[in-house]
Amino acid sequence: MKSELHVPSDLNFLVIVENWLLGCLKVQLGDSVDWSRQSSRLRLALVEAYSNAVRHAHKDKPNLPILLRLELKNRTLAIEIWDYGDGFDMSTYYPPNPTDKQEGGYGWLIMNRLMDNVEYRLKVNGANCLKLEATLPEFLT
Repeated sequence: MKSELHVPSDLNFLVIVENWLLGCLKVQLGDSVDWSRQSSRLRLALVEAYSNAVRHAHKDKPNLPILLRLELKNRTLAIEIWDYGDGFDMSTYYPPNPTDKQEGGYGWLIMNRLMDNVEYRLKVNGANCLKLEATLPEFLT
């Protein structure tokens, strides 16, 4: 199953983004997933990625849309978040140290803890792509 969503660079669309993701997955997987456990982690990872694109990549370009792509093969989920900002040089990223009381920089850490794989590709055909991957365990009742 594949799905795409073109959404404005506006945090008011967060609910639509979350509902799109979970709605697509629930239609495809039904009750075979423990949604009480999985929906929170998936929503948080997607909200972090989308809000970063809005607040950072498109900060000076609010008229540019963000493209979200979802692919589900068996129980393996891949979510791509495409933006048209300047991009982020990952070599300059250092995980935050909580004792430093740093305000930002936790998004990458959060996404990596919630998902099985996180990768960022800079300037692919003029856009940046953040890819989040996870395997959804089967819910055994």
